[in-house]
Amino acid sequence: MTLIMGIVNVTPDSFSDGGRYLDPDVALAHARLLREQGAEILDVGGESTRPGAERVSPRVEQQRVLPVVEALASEGSFVSIDTMNAATAVAAVRAGARLVNDVSGGITDPDMLAAVAETDADLALGHWRGPSNDMYARAEYADVAREVSVELAERVDAAVAAGIDRSRLVVDPGIGFGKRGAQNWQTLRALPAIAELGLRVLVGTSRKRFLTELIGDDADLARRDLATAVTSALSARSGAWAVRVHDVPTTRDALAVARAWEA
Repeated sequence: MTLIMGIVNVTPDSFSDGGRYLDPDVALAHARLLREQGAEILDVGGESTRPGAERVSPRVEQQRVLPVVEALASEGSFVSIDTMNAATAVAAVRAGARLVNDVSGGITDPDMLAAVAETDADLALGHWRGPSNDMYARAEYADVAREVSVELAERVDAAVAAGIDRSRLVVDPGIGFGKRGAQNWQTLRALPAIAELGLRVLVGTSRKRFLTELIGDDADLARRDLATAVTSALSARSGAWAVRVHDVPTTRDALAVARAWEA
């Protein structure tokens, strides 16, 4: 069964809900609501990775996320830490996080893979071709589906070489990261091939630009969440282990419909 990962952005500048949950108490309330609505994993992040975003220091990032991670973990939630910083990853695991979600696949911080190897946490490796402030500079592919699969396999090999067992790894094709509109659809169509890596696959399409390019830039959140739910259900049929979303109920319902259809 495909799991739902609920997004908890403890940031002032995330592309969809930046600033709404910057206060830790507000972020906690939001995370608890996502859990009640059906999110099996809560992905807590303190640094925006939207196109054009600037980096924040690990100190600031940890001030934002650690109180939220610790509180949720103490309540028994499965917490993921969305970070590209090894120091934040280790601190969050100590606070109770069970998954490190690095959208850069361990590229941004050269200490990330070795740091996670020393913990008992799992690691999600995202496909990545450059920082958010220059995200599309390397969005050139001869065969995007094949290249994403090959580059993810290289990150997996690097993680294994650092001492992380394959059973602890998750791969994420990085929808929206270093990929323009049509390239994202081609990557999604390649999910069965990515699943052939033999690892869990995480897919995050939620409210991303390639969806609004399809349904209209003036689409409100409800329409964007519906489009997200459809792509999440199709991702589930293509072997996704988990889907990462802002709005849990719409995707929860879509996954239920997809399961009933398959049954």
